[in-house]
Amino acid sequence: MSNPFTVSLVSWHDGEPLLRAIRETVFIREQDVPEELEWDEFDETCRHALALSLTGDAVGCGRILTNGHIGRIAVMQPWRKQKVGTALMEALLNEARSRKYQFVDVDAQVHAVPFYQSLGFSTEGEEFLDAGLPHIKMTLELKPR
Repeated sequence: MSNPFTVSLVSWHDGEPLLRAIRETVFIREQDVPEELEWDEFDETCRHALALSLTGDAVGCGRILTNGHIGRIAVMQPWRKQKVGTALMEALLNEARSRKYQFVDVDAQVHAVPFYQSLGFSTEGEEFLDAGLPHIKMTLELKPR
């Protein structure tokens, strides 16, 4: 069965209203991330992955910075456990490979470590707080496909 959603890579300029809606719901409302910490100067230069339901609803997003850092992976609550996060990550990892990056990294929320490990990421260093939430740095060496 095919996925009931699609994932596209978009610029901030093209996807801002939908990207903003997902991140406001997941990070600011659900996880109490302060608004001033959610928005930064990197959105403009990032490549963003945007998941849309077949009816056009924004259901998930993520981004990759020009240095290979992947972040802001967010999936709307009704769409969790339906492989949206995996599809977002696959799109961002493919983008990293197309840029010939050798490594990518994420600052994973600790509860999401098994998800990133399932994609081949390894933890690095100690836990730290970001926006009041426990995180750990994880890295992945990209092998050409």
